[in-house]
Amino acid sequence: MIEVILGVIVFISLLLIIITICSNKFKFALIKIEKAEEDIKLYLDRKKDLLKRTQPIIKKELKSKSFLNDIDSENEFNNFQLHDFLKSNYNELLKVLDDNEKLFKSDALVKILEDLNDNEENILGAIKFYNDTVVGLNKLVISFPSNIIAFFLRCHEKEFYNNEKREMFEILNKK
Repeated sequence: MIEVILGVIVFISLLLIIITICSNKFKFALIKIEKAEEDIKLYLDRKKDLLKRTQPIIKKELKSKSFLNDIDSENEFNNFQLHDFLKSNYNELLKVLDDNEKLFKSDALVKILEDLNDNEENILGAIKFYNDTVVGLNKLVISFPSNIIAFFLRCHEKEFYNNEKREMFEILNKK
């Protein structure tokens, strides 16, 4: 009889340990994802500010009235949408620079472009960290026994910033 009670106590203890470990893994992954999202938002806001600072310089040099006019809009974007929006504006800026090499004579514009390039590297690093962390979280959400814990914590799979990670995750998921 004592062996049975002792066995039940050991089983319950092991079960509680497994639940605690899985729960902590989820919480840690969610904290890392939240931090990555904050960093990405900070870098995206910086990119938007830098792109806005290129507007008057390019408009003045090209004597044009329309350049990145939609960047002044105060749309409520999530990080994914803001990233795509700013990427298209950044590509528009690069196209204008390719078409007009005289713009590189402006020291202020060259400085802003250097800051934009540095900021772009920071964005890519933050997105890589976010995507890597999301891969870990998504593995926890779909694998046993952590998927049971995910159900009770109401934790769901998160989206990636690019399709490359999503495709790699789906390939790994099928094996």
